[in-house]
Amino acid sequence: MSTATRERTSSSATGAKTTRRQKPERGFTASKDLADNMQKVLVDLIELHVQGKQAHWNVVGKNFRDLHLQLDEVVEAAREFSDEVAERMRALHATPDGRSDSVAATTTLPAFPGGEVDTAKTIDLITVRIEAAVGTMRDVHDQIDEEDPTSADILHAIIAKLEQYAWMISAENRTTAKG
Repeated sequence: MSTATRERTSSSATGAKTTRRQKPERGFTASKDLADNMQKVLVDLIELHVQGKQAHWNVVGKNFRDLHLQLDEVVEAAREFSDEVAERMRALHATPDGRSDSVAATTTLPAFPGGEVDTAKTIDLITVRIEAAVGTMRDVHDQIDEEDPTSADILHAIIAKLEQYAWMISAENRTTAKG
């Protein structure tokens, strides 16, 4: 009889048991505070993804194509970052909540306007939203770092990339300083 068969037989004969096959990982388990802080980051990244796509579909005006393509980069990055944060939460035995009602109720990002939006305004709107998502990460960073430096390292990489996007996109509306 195989080990798996013995475990199933043993479990069914004496009641449910946790086997190595059912739950092999033990590892570090996130506290409620760590899970809650990671959840705050997650919902803002999901919302950034959704709002970036809304902007992508509805941007019009001068330099449309360039901004349209930049927005796709932000959308893809936010989607990948949200997945990384959610999977980190699962690795820490926390349960991520990416349902639309949860995201809408808890995001720190302001609502994105409906309809077509001019490129210059879209640049400002998206920059504010990227900075809001980064602001959430900076707000919870120290608490996360204190309990789990590995999760804080993930935030470092996300912050660096999002701040780069904010700088690059916002540069579209800036003018040189006059000396």
